[in-house]
Amino acid sequence: MAQVEVYSSIFCGYCARAKALLERKGVEFENIDVIEHPSRRAEMEARAGGRTTVPQIFINGEHIGGSDELAALDRAGELDAKLAS
Repeated sequence: MAQVEVYSSIFCGYCARAKALLERKGVEFENIDVIEHPSRRAEMEARAGGRTTVPQIFINGEHIGGSDELAALDRAGELDAKLAS
């Protein structure tokens, strides 16, 4: 199973939507709350090419993007293959 990391915050609807999609697929993921751990926000921004919004999602170290990009991968039928690797 793929290593999935989600940088998020508790007050973010897009974060909830992305995590719900991953949970529906039965995927375990590391949730990194940038409100609880503010030092991780700089890490997220560096890994995400300067993006400052949450969620920022990584699968096996590959930056996927946010909730919209994750959902688009799923609609295109490409997400399952990434999650299986």
